[in-house]
Amino acid sequence: MKKTIALLINGVEYFVETDSRRTLLEVLREQLGLTGTKTGCDRGDCGACTVLVDGKAINSCLVLAVEVAGREITTIEGLAQGEQIHPLQESFVENGAVQCGFCTPGMIMSAKALLDKRPNPAEQEIRVALSGNLCRCTGYSSITKAVLGAAAKMAVIDEQPEK
Repeated sequence: MKKTIALLINGVEYFVETDSRRTLLEVLREQLGLTGTKTGCDRGDCGACTVLVDGKAINSCLVLAVEVAGREITTIEGLAQGEQIHPLQESFVENGAVQCGFCTPGMIMSAKALLDKRPNPAEQEIRVALSGNLCRCTGYSSITKAVLGAAAKMAVIDEQPEK
């Protein structure tokens, strides 16, 4: 059954007519063209589809779009500020944590949820926070270094006075 829902994604409200059985992942990619969120296992095992809902990392392949209507959704596309990429994205590139890139959006979104809650996490906390995200290329050490690097960058940004 089709239903019109309001989705607040990256600060923009979308009114979407969709089947009530479609996942948030399907609506993001197929109806809204937000393809940064990747389709991986479709079972919640790989984390490639991770987005933030009200600041919490979730697997968008496991959530129906109608369940998150009216809630704040952030995808990888919502992290950049204009042409300026987010410190997490920057740190992933600088630390070689991007190889094939398939897992990168989900990793970054899980890391963002962690850093929003714990701005200065320990390495073990990062590993736990990213444990739901699978990577077949990097071996995780560069990803952990990237998150630590982003935390340091974000701390410097937070210390700067407002302009």
